[in-house]
Amino acid sequence: MNRKFTLAFFAILLLAGCASVPMEGKEKSDMAKKFTPPLGDKAGLYIYRSGSFGGALKKDVWLDGACVGETAPNIFFYEEVAGGIDHKLSTESEFSPNDLLLKTDSGQNYFVRQYIKMGVFVGGAGVELVDGKKGEEEVAKLELAKKGSCSK
Repeated sequence: MNRKFTLAFFAILLLAGCASVPMEGKEKSDMAKKFTPPLGDKAGLYIYRSGSFGGALKKDVWLDGACVGETAPNIFFYEEVAGGIDHKLSTESEFSPNDLLLKTDSGQNYFVRQYIKMGVFVGGAGVELVDGKKGEEEVAKLELAKKGSCSK
């Protein structure tokens, strides 16, 4: 009976609660949500997490080995990155990082969704490239988080 209670308790924690992270102001968030492609040799990269599944969990996101920040439900980050090269996006998972390799073209926007998934002990996370139209629709409903420190 105790084992069932413990499993139910952790399942509730995973599904409920609400983690929070430092946020940018509305003006900066609204500016990023205009989705204006960057000029020159840069590409725009939106990294986001939507929905409330795993709401109590914060998960690190890394870009080319540098910390972007911790995610929480319904937030996004915006980065301008070099176009014409490969970039590696990583997020923490239960046992190892999950990576996505993405080649960017200058003057284009890219959307990467971080999603939470069930784990053995704690929830894990993954990252996936999303179509531009769908990415814009989803990011338009979210708020811009401040770039910050990762937990690891």
